[in-house]
Amino acid sequence: MSENTTAKKTGVDKLIDGIEKVCNKLPPPAILFCWLFLITAIIGCIFSVMGVALTNPASGEVVTSANLFSKDGVDWILGNMVKNFTGFAPLGLVITMTLGIGLCEESGMLISMLNSSLKNVPAAMIPYVIAFVGTVGNIASDTAMVVIPPMAAIVYMGVGKHPVVGMMVGYAGAQAGFTANLMVAGTDTLLQGLTNDAIKAFIPDTTFQVDPTCNWFFMIFSTFLCAVVIGFCSVHMIEPRFGKYEGAGEAKLEEVTPQQKKGLNAAGLTAIIYIIIIAIGFFTGLLSGENGAFIGSPLLKGLIPILFVLFCLCGLAYGFTAGTFKNAVDVNKAMSKQMAGMGSYVLFCFFCGQFQGLFNWTKLGTLLAIAGADGLEAAGFTGIPLCVAFILLCSFVNIFVSSGSAKWAIFAPIFVPMFMLLGYHPGFTQLLYRIGDSPFNCWTPMSAYIWMILSVAQTKYVPDLKIGTLISNMIPMSIVLQIAWIIVVVIWMSIGLPFGPGVGVALPAGIL
Repeated sequence: MSENTTAKKTGVDKLIDGIEKVCNKLPPPAILFCWLFLITAIIGCIFSVMGVALTNPASGEVVTSANLFSKDGVDWILGNMVKNFTGFAPLGLVITMTLGIGLCEESGMLISMLNSSLKNVPAAMIPYVIAFVGTVGNIASDTAMVVIPPMAAIVYMGVGKHPVVGMMVGYAGAQAGFTANLMVAGTDTLLQGLTNDAIKAFIPDTTFQVDPTCNWFFMIFSTFLCAVVIGFCSVHMIEPRFGKYEGAGEAKLEEVTPQQKKGLNAAGLTAIIYIIIIAIGFFTGLLSGENGAFIGSPLLKGLIPILFVLFCLCGLAYGFTAGTFKNAVDVNKAMSKQMAGMGSYVLFCFFCGQFQGLFNWTKLGTLLAIAGADGLEAAGFTGIPLCVAFILLCSFVNIFVSSGSAKWAIFAPIFVPMFMLLGYHPGFTQLLYRIGDSPFNCWTPMSAYIWMILSVAQTKYVPDLKIGTLISNMIPMSIVLQIAWIIVVVIWMSIGLPFGPGVGVALPAGIL
C-alpha cells in the first residue's frame, strides 16, 4: 500500500492504521484457524464441564456445548475431518468460478470487453457502479462474492485505480449490502418463512403472516444507499491510502483491435445463444420452480454450473476467434495457470473447514446468539433505543456467526413475539434484523470469502498484501453504512413510509 507521507493524517487514517497494524500481526490464515480450532475446543470443553445450558427458542430444546476431548469428540473428528474439508461450501464454489472466469481472463476477453464498454465511462463513477453491481449481484447469493471482486479489480486497473481497492469495493457491495436488492431474492423468502414460524408459535390459531415482499420497498432504497455509501467511502477513505498501482499486472483501457472485435462478437453471439437456451429451459419448466417460480428454481439453485459453462463457452469463442487460443494445449495452459495460484486458498479451506465444523458441533454459535438475545430482552429497552440495540446486537453476533438464516432461526422466536407485544409489525422486526446482519459481513475473518480475496490479490497484484490491510479498510466502510442504515430506518419510521406492501411499523389492530 502506498500512502502520502507528506499529508497530515486524519483521525480516521490513524484509526485505520492502528487496526491494520493489529490485524497484520495475525498469523497466516491456515495457522490462524488452527489456533481458533484449539480455542473453540477448549471453550467447548469448559462449557461442557460447567454444564452451561440454554433453551433454544426455535426448537424448545436445551442447548449444551459439546466436548472435543471426550469419546464423542474423538468419534466426531475421526468421522468428519475429510467431510469438513470436502463439504466446505466455498471451496468448490471458488475453484469452479475461478476456473471459468480465469479462462475468460487468459483468453483476453475480459480486458477487451472492458476496453470496449468502459473506455468513455468517467473514472469517478466506477466505485459507485461497482458497489451497485455488487449489491444487486447478491441475488446470486455467494456467487457474487466470487465473481465480482476479480472483475472489479480489472475495471479499476483500466481506469488508473488500484485493483485491490476495486476488489474491496466489489466485495463490500456483495457482502455488506447482502440484504439489499432491487428484486425479491431468496433471502426474502427464507427469512419470511422463519418469521411466519415464529408468529405461528406465538399465536397458534392466527392466519396472520408476512409475505416475501414485506421489506421490498426499503430494500430497493437500500440498494442505492449501499452503492452511494460504499462508493463514497472508497473514494474518500480507501483510495487515498493506496495511491497509484504500478504492479506487473497493470492494465489500461485501450482501443480494441479489429481481431479483438471479432472475438467479442463471437463471444457475444455465443452468450446470446446460451442465454436463449437457458430461457427456453426456464419457460418450458425444465429450469423453473413450482408453478414457474424463479425463487427456489433449479435455475437459481444451479447458477454456479450455469455461469461456469457460460464463462467457458464465451472465453473459448473469444480465444479461438481472436487468435489467443490456437489449440487445446493453449486452453489447458490457461486453466492450469489459473489453478496454480489456488494452492494457498485450498490450504486455508482445509483448516477453516475444520474450525467451522467444530464451531457448529460444539454449539458455541447457538449459545452466543441465545445469550445475546436473552440479554437484550432483559435490558428493558423500548422504542427507538430498543430498535437500535437490536440492530447492534445482530451486528455483533454476525462477526462470529455468518449464517443469516441460522441467527434468525434463533432470534425470530424471541424478538418477533417481543416486538409484537410492544406493537411492532413482524415484518419491521425482520427488517431491523437484516439491517444489523449485513454491514459487518465484509470484514469478519470468519467468512471464507475475505481470505479468497486476499489469496487472489496476493497472487495477481500485491504479493506482500496482508489480511490487516483488507480488514482495516473495510471496517470504517461497514461502520459508516451501519450508521447510515440506522439513520434512514429511523427517518423512515418517523415519516411513516411502508417498508413493503401493507407493512409499516405498527402491528395491525386485532392481531393480538
